[in-house]
Amino acid sequence: MSRIRLHPSGREVECASGDTVLGALEKAGYALPNNCRAGACGECKVKVVSGNFDQGMVLDMALSQDERTQGFGLMCMAKPLSEEMVIEWGTEDAKPKLFPPRENQRFVVTDRIPRTPRIVELRLRPVGPPMRFWPGQYITLGNERDGAPARCYSIANAPRPDGEIVLQVTRVDEGQTSLWVHDKLGIGELVKLSGPYGTFIGDPAVESPVLCLAAGSGLAPILSLAEAALRRGYRKPVDLVFSARERSDLYDGGLMKYWETKHRNFTYRPTLTRETCDGLLHGRIPEVLAKQFPDLSRHSVFIAGSPAFVADCVAAAKALGATDEMIHTEGYFGQAQPQTAPQSHLTPY
Repeated sequence: MSRIRLHPSGREVECASGDTVLGALEKAGYALPNNCRAGACGECKVKVVSGNFDQGMVLDMALSQDERTQGFGLMCMAKPLSEEMVIEWGTEDAKPKLFPPRENQRFVVTDRIPRTPRIVELRLRPVGPPMRFWPGQYITLGNERDGAPARCYSIANAPRPDGEIVLQVTRVDEGQTSLWVHDKLGIGELVKLSGPYGTFIGDPAVESPVLCLAAGSGLAPILSLAEAALRRGYRKPVDLVFSARERSDLYDGGLMKYWETKHRNFTYRPTLTRETCDGLLHGRIPEVLAKQFPDLSRHSVFIAGSPAFVADCVAAAKALGATDEMIHTEGYFGQAQPQTAPQSHLTPY
C-alpha cells in the first residue's frame, strides 16, 4: 500500500498495490483530467514532486523524454513504487468531484436502434442499483467469452431515475467489440458495464454561452451534457454544431427539433462535408465556425470526436478567442481501455 499526497493541498489518497495513481484517485472520489487511459493522450500529465513510480508503456507524443527528465508522468499508467508519492495538483482541483467507478454492473439490453448505416444505439437498464454518473462520462462494455475486449463508450443520456443508459456505437471494421455489438448483441441479453469514467463534464456553476462541437458518435457525450443542462433550466444560449459526411449520417434530428421547440435557448446546426443540402451548413466545422460564431471569448466550448477532429476544432475555437480553461475535449482512441476499479461505495460530492 502506497500513499499519494496532493501538493499543495496536502490531501492524501491510499493506493493499493498494482493500482495506478489515476485509479486510486478515482476510487477516493477525486477528479484528475483524463481521456484515453492508455498513455496516449497526455491529459493526465502531472509533475511528480517526490517518490518513485513505474511509468509503464506510454507514447512519446503524450510524454516526451524532456518532460520525463523534468519529473512529469502520466497518471493513467503510473504505479507508485515508494511508500509515498507526491504529485503537483492545485488545491481547487483536489476536491472530490466524481463517483467512484464500479466493475461488472449488470444491465439488460432493452432495445437497439439503428441510427445511421454505421451507428447503432443501445438502451440498457440496470438489474441492480442505477449507475451514478455525471453527464459527459463514459463506461466500458465488452464480452471476453465472445472475443470482445472491454472498450470505452460515452453515455448518450443524462442520468435518469430508472437508471437507463444509452450508448451509441460506431461500427469499426477492425474493432472486435463494435462488431460484436452490431452483429451479435441482441435485445434481452445481459451485459456487464464498468464505470463511470472520464472528466468531460460541465461545471454547473458556470453561466456562460455553451458551444458543443461533435462528429460521428462523438455526439453521444454532447447529448448527455446538453440534456442535463436543458433539463435543469440553463438559460444561456446552447448551440450544438454536428458534423456528418452525408445526410444519412445525421441522426437524432427529431430530438434536436424537440429541444429547439421546448427550449428557446437551444440551437442545432448540422453541417455536411461530402454533400450539399438546402437548409444545412456545408463544410468541416473548423471551416464554418467563424461565420457562425465570430467571437468565442465568453463561451464554454465542448468538443467530442476523433483526436484529429478535436485538435482541429480546438485550434479553430482558440483562433476565435476561446480560452484554454473554457475548452473541454473528448478525443476517442480506438484501443483505449480504462483500468476498472473494484466494487466500492458511491461517494457524491
